[in-house]
Amino acid sequence: MTKEPVLVIMAAGMGSRYGGLKQMDKITQAGEIILDFSLYDAYMAGFKKAVIIIKEENEDDFRALMKDKAERFMDISYAYQKLDDIPEGFEIPEGRVKPWGTGHAVLAARNKVSGPFAVINADDYYGPSAFEKIYEYLSADDKSYCMVSYSIENTITENGHVSRGVCRTDGGYLKDIQERTRIMRVDGVISYEEDGKWHPIEEGTPVSMNFWGFTEGFMDELEKRFPAFLRDNASGGNPQKGEYPLPFVVDDIIKRGINRVKVLETSDRWCGVTYKEDKENVMNTLQSMKDRGIYPERLFGTAEK
Repeated sequence: MTKEPVLVIMAAGMGSRYGGLKQMDKITQAGEIILDFSLYDAYMAGFKKAVIIIKEENEDDFRALMKDKAERFMDISYAYQKLDDIPEGFEIPEGRVKPWGTGHAVLAARNKVSGPFAVINADDYYGPSAFEKIYEYLSADDKSYCMVSYSIENTITENGHVSRGVCRTDGGYLKDIQERTRIMRVDGVISYEEDGKWHPIEEGTPVSMNFWGFTEGFMDELEKRFPAFLRDNASGGNPQKGEYPLPFVVDDIIKRGINRVKVLETSDRWCGVTYKEDKENVMNTLQSMKDRGIYPERLFGTAEK
């Protein structure tokens, strides 16, 4: 029998372009944050447990935000992403203060997950159908991984460039992901910058927003590859800022034929606060969804499954 899927939430990163800890920024008149919407959608889709990955010093603040909301309906626990959580025999590079990236963040929850699990960013809004699709897939006892893909045009901001994982698929499964770090509209055309030139990206192209679904065994794969990353980063990488990203691990698993990643498409629109200027749009978008009855005026105020 399949164990209940768990939702793992990455919330330890500081928003450098945004200028603060945007995961805690309230974006509704009721005092809700973007994460409240994800937890509400997850709960309505069937998730009963969530693990929030944070910096240890932020736990009290997060607990205050969850009080009287999601924690009334879901089992919520916390895991800490710590710079010194590295394998025996390795040392933190002198002067490094930045965490090791999304792969390391998920690894922080390894002792709190004992079955299939989904992974999201705390500061992204994903939409109800995305949670419904991934919960259904993870509950079906499929041994493949999965990811929710979004059409590129549904994931960009008008206030600057964004980073996205541009996906290629084959028969409904992920073939590979190319990380593009500067994507924006240029003369009305969605484009990415590389080597000082802009290259168009066709609308409808699927992209990853770090909404993944994994079997429990993925934690072993993360742990297995982390030492090699640390060695490479120390010798020829970027000891101060090099990161161990989830897509890097997923891509390696696909190429080695260890597992496949089912691509679950959604027409939902992503929204998030990459830049301070995005906040007003996010507030207006989510309030409009409340006005249309997609969400209640107070999330978890009268939540029923």
